[in-house]
Amino acid sequence: MLREAALTSMRKRLCLGVIMLPALASYAQPARAAKLDIVVDNAVTYRYDNPDPSTWGKQTAITPNTPQRAFQDLVSIGDIVSINGKPAKGLWTTHGVQLPFSTNPVPGNPIANVASSEGAFGHLGCTWVLYTADGRYVGRLTDRGTSQHGVTGGGGAYFGARGQHFTAAANLRSASITEDSSLRQSLGGGSWVAYIYLIPEQWPDIEVTTQGPSIFHRDFSLVTNSNPAHAGEVLIVRAKGLGPTLPNLTPVGFQPFGSDPFEVVNSPVTVTVGGIDVPAVSQIGWPGTMDSYRVDFTIPPGLTQGPTSVQLTAAWIPGLPVTIPIK
Repeated sequence: MLREAALTSMRKRLCLGVIMLPALASYAQPARAAKLDIVVDNAVTYRYDNPDPSTWGKQTAITPNTPQRAFQDLVSIGDIVSINGKPAKGLWTTHGVQLPFSTNPVPGNPIANVASSEGAFGHLGCTWVLYTADGRYVGRLTDRGTSQHGVTGGGGAYFGARGQHFTAAANLRSASITEDSSLRQSLGGGSWVAYIYLIPEQWPDIEVTTQGPSIFHRDFSLVTNSNPAHAGEVLIVRAKGLGPTLPNLTPVGFQPFGSDPFEVVNSPVTVTVGGIDVPAVSQIGWPGTMDSYRVDFTIPPGLTQGPTSVQLTAAWIPGLPVTIPIK
C-alpha cells in the first residue's frame, strides 16, 4: 500500500511538472560533433587465402601472416573494451577487399591517378555494436570507406546519427581464413583505436526555458538565484536526447512515454556537476511527452558556492552544460 501510494504521488507530481513547466526558449544550437574514442582489442583480420571452404576455421593454432593480394576478400573482428576512457564492451567487425591503389603499382595491383595510402584496404564496411561494461546493449553504428569512413547510419541510442570514422594507431594480427575464429580471444590479436566523430539526431541536452535551465527542486520549484540548490540535495532535470527506453527500445518520438510502469532510459547517463561525475539517481522518459526525460541526481559535497555547471552525458555523448546557483 505504501509503495502504491508513493507511485501515485510521483505520477501526480510528474503530471503537475509537465503542465506547469514554462515554454522552451528559442535559441540557436551551435554546430558540434561528439567524439567517441573506441579501443578495440583481440583484433584479427582473416584473409580469404584458401578457396576451399572445407578448410575454413579448422586450424587451432595461430596461422602464418598471409601475404596481401589485390582483390582478396577479408573479414576483421575485434572486441570493444573502452569508450572515451571508460570500460565498455562490444564488437567491431569489418568486411572488405584488398585494393592497394597506386600511381605506379606493382604488377597485379590496381592503378589510380593518386597515390592513396588509404587504399591498402578498399571498400570496407564496419559495424560497431556498443554495450556498457556490464553487458547492456546501447546502440550500433555502421560506416563505410577506407581509413576515413563515413558513418552511414545508427540504431538504438544512435538512431539517425551520421559522421566520420578515423583510424588511429592500428596493430591488427593477420591470419588465414583457415584459422578457427572461435579461438580469437585465446590466441590473441592486435589492438587499435578508432575516433568516431558523430552528429547524433538528438543531443542529450538539458532543456532551457525563458526562465533558465529546467532543473528543479523536489517540489518542482525552479532552481534560481533566489532559490538555489544545496550540497546533498536531489534535483530533477528535464532533458532531451537520452535515447530509447526500456523495455521496448522503440525509437524516440513514435509514442508518448508511459507511467505505469515508468520507462527507464536504456543508455548510461552521467551528470557532471562542477566537474564531478555523479550517477543518475533515476532516468526515465517523462510520462505523457514524446521526447522529454526526467533525470534525478544528487549535488555532490565540496563544491564552491556560486554558479556551477551541470552537464548530461548519455551513450558516451556529452550535452551542452548549463549553469545553476549552489549555496
